Amino acid sequence: MNKKKITAVVAPVLVASLALSACGTKDNNTANSGTGKLAAKQVLNLTDSAEIPSMDSTLAKDQVSFIVMNNVMEGLYRLDKDQKPTPGVAESYTKSDDGKTYTFKLRKDAKWSNGDPVTAKDFVYSWKRAVDPATKAEYSYIMFDIKNAQAINQGKASLDTLGVKAIDDNTLEVQLENAVPYFLELTSFGTFYPLNEKFVKAQGDKFGLEASTTLYNGPFVLSDWKHEQSWSYKKNDQYWDNKTVKLTDINVNVVKDVATGVNLYESNQVDRVRLSSEFVDKYKGQKDQFVTEQLASTYFLRLNEKRNGKDTQLANKNLRKAISMAFDKKGLANVILNDGSVSADYLVPKDLVKDSSGKDFRDNKGNLLSTDTAKAKEYFDAAKKDLGTDKITLEFLNYDTETAKKTGEYIKDQLEKNLPGLTVNIKQQPFKQKLELESKQDYEFSLAGWGADYPDPMTFLDMFDSKNAMNEMSYSNPAYDKIINDAKTTLLANPKDRLDQLANAEKLLLDDAAIAPIYQRGDSYAQRPYVKGIVKHNFGGDYSYKWAYVEEH
Repeated sequence: MNKKKITAVVAPVLVASLALSACGTKDNNTANSGTGKLAAKQVLNLTDSAEIPSMDSTLAKDQVSFIVMNNVMEGLYRLDKDQKPTPGVAESYTKSDDGKTYTFKLRKDAKWSNGDPVTAKDFVYSWKRAVDPATKAEYSYIMFDIKNAQAINQGKASLDTLGVKAIDDNTLEVQLENAVPYFLELTSFGTFYPLNEKFVKAQGDKFGLEASTTLYNGPFVLSDWKHEQSWSYKKNDQYWDNKTVKLTDINVNVVKDVATGVNLYESNQVDRVRLSSEFVDKYKGQKDQFVTEQLASTYFLRLNEKRNGKDTQLANKNLRKAISMAFDKKGLANVILNDGSVSADYLVPKDLVKDSSGKDFRDNKGNLLSTDTAKAKEYFDAAKKDLGTDKITLEFLNYDTETAKKTGEYIKDQLEKNLPGLTVNIKQQPFKQKLELESKQDYEFSLAGWGADYPDPMTFLDMFDSKNAMNEMSYSNPAYDKIINDAKTTLLANPKDRLDQLANAEKLLLDDAAIAPIYQRGDSYAQRPYVKGIVKHNFGGDYSYKWAYVEEH
């Protein structure tokens, strides 16, 4: 996510909870070419480090949920093996000369798992539900490119004015505020999925909370969902392209401890497992089983300036600066993680977006917020003077996975060692509960991650706009907000200037030490040589199993 998407630190096949493949990996095939013949039994066994928080596409905001939904649901378009939008529920589209009106033709054989046809009205209902302020969807802002969506969400316009219309059952017209170059990619994202109004209303508050209270229109359906334990996918025979789908079943066990996951792999109970540092060294010599990926996902500390409506100590910029510069990122990435992650002095990751000349957004941007323990101590001394105290205690909200625990302990030790007088108390929470605490801003600082929802720097930057529901830390800078607004409107006509201004926004964010970047994520896996075709995406839902299969072995 949110990625999108806030991600849990380590999720074996995520996300199961990861974020995105920066290198644009097409699939996770290994060096072993295999037999080329399909196995008689098309079953895949995986692990994930976290429970699914929600299967309500309007309310979901995390990578675990979006990965699952990417495989059991489908929007107008979906991402293909080359990270390009390919027809999903929509067969085709036309676009007006000014780029503001899209007309989608929906395929007539698209069905819900209960047999109902998927119609244009299902998209109208879903999108209106997402922007309706009464729904309180945190991802509503991702719809704001649609005409009147933001005004509706702010209570300034009626739902009926949303720029989406069902011309007939198989024709959907969408009007945008501005000509957004990545709109087609947006339609593949979870918040843009259709919803069957009759089914949703029949389930009431239970919609999306159980396998049986969710309706599906994608390659698979959830056949079983044992909360905090496991879930299973089964091939969806109602899916319009079901002949492409080879797997009949996918079983996912929730495993928070990496060693336990590796034991399951070595005892042939799972086919793919994410590795932490010590296991990377064990498997990296086994070329037929070792898979590594660089992701377009960054991890950082959220530094919350208000808790329960009152200023926290982190409202003090000197304290935020001190924390941001006081820990060794390279040591964390290279030694503690040792999984392909690299230290980051930035928010927008490498290999997410390039300009018209092919230059990466990250090129020549310099180090925006580097480790400097001497300067950190100076800032900390100034913060103590500002706050009138010699001792500062902060609560550190963290995930409860094994890798997250190691990361949290490392950061705590570094901060307490390099900032004399600071005490850090770690509060570990399961994935879903941690997200809830961040949404309520009931924390002081937290370990967080973000993966791209679409291929543009905005997917990382606009969540720190002061009005964005994903801000979750009361950061506010009018100059920052102006750049974000301009980049969504007037600057769209000049892509080069727009990217330059977004780079300025990132620099402003980190000059304010609103967050403290830590690392750009990499992932390493042990994977059976006979597992083929798992597609890794560099934005949106991280994995597609539509094209995956098991070879004869």
